[in-house]
Amino acid sequence: MSAAVPAHDSAHHDDHAHAHPTGLTRWLFTTNHKDIGTLYLFFALAMFFLGGSMALAMRAELFQPGLQYLNPEFFNSLTTVHGLVMVFGAIMPAWVGFANWLIPMQIGAADMAFPRMNNWSFWLVVPAAILLVASFFVPGGAAASGWTLYPPLIIQQGISIDMTILAVHILGASSIMGSINIITTILNLRAPGMTLMKMPLFVWTWLITAYLLIAVMPVLAGAVTMLLTDRHFGTSFFNAAGGGDPTMFMHIFWFFGHPEVYIMILPAFGVVSAIIPAFARKPLFGYASMVYATASIALLSFIVWGHHMFTVGMPAAGNLFFMYATMLIAVPTGVKIFNWIATMWQGSMTFETPMLFSIGFLCLFTIGGFSGLVLAVVPVDITLHNTYYVVAHFHYVLVSGALFALFAGAYFWLPKFTGNMYNESLGKLHFWLSVIGFNIAFFPQHFLGLAGMPRRIPDYALQFAEWNMWSSIGAFVFGFSQLLFLYNVIECIRSNRKAADNPWEGADTLEWTHLPSPAPYHTFETAPVVK
Repeated sequence: MSAAVPAHDSAHHDDHAHAHPTGLTRWLFTTNHKDIGTLYLFFALAMFFLGGSMALAMRAELFQPGLQYLNPEFFNSLTTVHGLVMVFGAIMPAWVGFANWLIPMQIGAADMAFPRMNNWSFWLVVPAAILLVASFFVPGGAAASGWTLYPPLIIQQGISIDMTILAVHILGASSIMGSINIITTILNLRAPGMTLMKMPLFVWTWLITAYLLIAVMPVLAGAVTMLLTDRHFGTSFFNAAGGGDPTMFMHIFWFFGHPEVYIMILPAFGVVSAIIPAFARKPLFGYASMVYATASIALLSFIVWGHHMFTVGMPAAGNLFFMYATMLIAVPTGVKIFNWIATMWQGSMTFETPMLFSIGFLCLFTIGGFSGLVLAVVPVDITLHNTYYVVAHFHYVLVSGALFALFAGAYFWLPKFTGNMYNESLGKLHFWLSVIGFNIAFFPQHFLGLAGMPRRIPDYALQFAEWNMWSSIGAFVFGFSQLLFLYNVIECIRSNRKAADNPWEGADTLEWTHLPSPAPYHTFETAPVVK
């Protein structure tokens, strides 16, 4: 038995145990889900500006025909690293940041299920990003293969490829750990009475996304490991000279790559499903159908990978199967679009910044979906494959889809995250400049693609000059308007405009008025609502 501790000692001991770490120690060793969410969000923001500056360098080169600023190898390296940084460095970590912040609060949990693993999965992302970016500065420069890392091109390049492969491995490990954490948290830590069909849709979309990540990340790891052994250990998985098949890499890569696209967009569906009902002041239309639609999209995403490969010589029956399977995905997606429109129908809507970005998402993501349906038609795709039409299509899905939803979520929950209100006028200016710049940048690329301009080239024929000029102007408008967002976020954190308990008056949603979660040391909590 231990001796009794004097009262004042025990009080002192108690204080010491609950003294919160500050400064660097706090951020390095934190296991608080809100702190880790904040780390992810700021990391994603930094990567977003890095990847964006690469895009602007490419658009500066493409402003007019002829070689102005970049040599062709460097241009191709930019296409590779821009894609990898935006997918693995900006969009995915940003969604994991939202998941960390919101999932425990939305299900009434004290924290994530595995707080230390949560810390680790964030700190793995940082060295991976450093490896990716450092690949520019090694002999030979970054891989000039595009973000898809296709052999045989990738087999012959220098150490930058090995750095990229290692980065992808580390990012995969981080994603798998984060997903295990999210699934365990959602399935085991829900508040009493919160059944699966009572969860906010953001939680549902992340539950499904986490299962997708666990399913496909090991596939990507396998593909890049086979690349690594082809490069250094004498195997011939993808080397035709040794009996391998470069097309096999495409099958393995896209079996990962297509669900990956949905991994980036499903959490966006969850955010928009939280925001539209809040500003329409009515419940989400067709909650159950939204859950089933999300699950259907996730399942179908595994059987459509071949639509990236209509030109590699698959049998006609294979092309036909992938064409119809791809068109089938439009059905549950259409259900979601219909439900969001029905939610807004006859609602008493107001148009604050989060709602504007959500409506922007709705309109522009739908355009991306329609251009995807165009590309699903085999003969059309054979003509348009690897042209700027494809670039336009996936930027409509990933920029006006995933990124706009991220902005919407950031503005919607910033008062919750910081306790302060952001500058609404600046937010609206950011929205309008983004939406105008984005459309000027990417809509003309449909015309360039239809006219036959190939992607991933630093120079082009004179006939493409005018639309490329417009596209570059739009890209710079879009790019520089993101500085407004950065300023608004920092100004919001540092301002003293205290947000109300529910800043969106009348928007009485689960997100604002459900179960409280323990406050971290630096954010306010909403007052518990008396039912």
